[in-house]
Amino acid sequence: MSDMTPKSAAIMGAKNGSPFILVLLPFAVLFGVLANQAGLSIEAALGFSFLVIAGSAQFAALQLLTEDAAIPLILLASLSVNLRMAMYSASLVPHLGKAPIWQRALVAYLNFDQAFAVSSAKYQDEPDWSISAKVAYFLGVAAPLATVWYIMTLVGVLVGTSIPQEWGLDFILPITFIGLFAPMLRTLAHLAAAVTSVLVALFFADLPSGMGVLIGAFCAMIVGVLVETRMEKREAQ
Repeated sequence: MSDMTPKSAAIMGAKNGSPFILVLLPFAVLFGVLANQAGLSIEAALGFSFLVIAGSAQFAALQLLTEDAAIPLILLASLSVNLRMAMYSASLVPHLGKAPIWQRALVAYLNFDQAFAVSSAKYQDEPDWSISAKVAYFLGVAAPLATVWYIMTLVGVLVGTSIPQEWGLDFILPITFIGLFAPMLRTLAHLAAAVTSVLVALFFADLPSGMGVLIGAFCAMIVGVLVETRMEKREAQ
């Protein structure tokens, strides 16, 4: 399929990425609702989705906002959650590294989990595609999903204005955050990091501005790397 045209690749990407719409819909609406409950304006909530466009980082930042964390700490937490995007970008370089810079910039902006997973799998299956076809496929996957995320965030904000504060939706945010990350706990290193983050965060729970969460995340990364390194050494023996 080396003669794949950019238009055909974009259409194929949109079809292959469409099942993820069902996953994004509830999370986008929920983010909008919780952003409204946290006191964010429509503009701020939409700006969140447009600028960050990463559900896990948005929910993490929103959680810290509700705890009155300092802005630098919120930014640091969001950056930590999104560090995997750097690995995604590095993985895409062999396929898209020679694309025009404006296309690479657009791919970098839309390089979220679903777009990367679907596109990288297709690139492995179709190594002979042209760069323009590969870029078109990626954008075909990512653009509709991003559009749904924006629109449903707005819907969530508007719906959130009609939900009484007495309903107490605060508990949904941590549960949602757990739901986002629980499926990622696939190895011993992941589990060790998760347990470490919980224990350390609880130990430092009295620290102000969400500092306990950040300390827990930092310790979790160290433990995860140590466990992963030890496992690799055992397998090499």
